[in-house]
Amino acid sequence: MSSVFITCAVTGSGDTTGKSELVPVTPEHIASDCIAAARAGAAIVHIHVRDPITGVGSRETDLYAEVVERVRGADVDVVINLTAGMGGDLTFGSAERPFPLDETGTDLAGATERLDHVRRLRPEICTLDCGTMNFGEGDYIMTNSTATLKEMARQIQALGVRPEIEAFDTGHLWQAKSLADEGLIDDPAMVQLCMGVPWGAPPDINTLMAMVNNVPDSWTWSAFSLGRRQMEYVALAAIAGGNVRVGLEDNLYLGRGRLASNADLVARAVEILDRMGYAVRGPDEVRDELQLTRHD
Repeated sequence: MSSVFITCAVTGSGDTTGKSELVPVTPEHIASDCIAAARAGAAIVHIHVRDPITGVGSRETDLYAEVVERVRGADVDVVINLTAGMGGDLTFGSAERPFPLDETGTDLAGATERLDHVRRLRPEICTLDCGTMNFGEGDYIMTNSTATLKEMARQIQALGVRPEIEAFDTGHLWQAKSLADEGLIDDPAMVQLCMGVPWGAPPDINTLMAMVNNVPDSWTWSAFSLGRRQMEYVALAAIAGGNVRVGLEDNLYLGRGRLASNADLVARAVEILDRMGYAVRGPDEVRDELQLTRHD
């Protein structure tokens, strides 16, 4: 029987808290959702944190520490994957007056600062967003220069943490393979194919397979798409030979007009995979496959 693992991206940093009260905001709620997702069948939880008052995405290390301590102290096992994507946010003033930058949407930090929470908490996995791109509408750009990526990769490697390469388009895979060729990403490499994020790779099957065909054979990969296509991608990723990601970072609904919890989305993914004849791998199997190191 073929098998896959499920990652649950529990909250993200996007403007979703006003659209669903089920999106976790406080460290307690985020940790509780991580634990519930693990009980529902997720082997990995991908964690952002938010300002508990405003709900806006945050890089505050103490917030990450509270979430991680709660998850590690729970009576359920799960692989912890912390985002390292925050701190690469660039928002221009406007189309006609790009400068001065929009201070409310710009958060640019150096490689060492972006990894402060990873250095302190030593998760098994953290993300490495391997590219720069227009991200959604307006003047926001996701910014990850080659020099920054190389330095972040060096530091992640030195910490003994496994990077999850975030690839939003084919060029991002090209850059990730270059980092691996330079010895900055160790085998077994792991990559998340991020589909349907404006303006990266569109979520059609041809583009997905172009991405899949550019993943080295020795790498482990997973894929997801946003919104209503999230559950389609549970099936598509498994059929194409990969693993799956669900969660409220990417999709708020279980069905038309029916808001979901993270545990709901994981349970639905488990149901889809079971009906397709796939076994769902647990955290220890993922640790063996990816040669993860537990630092806690």
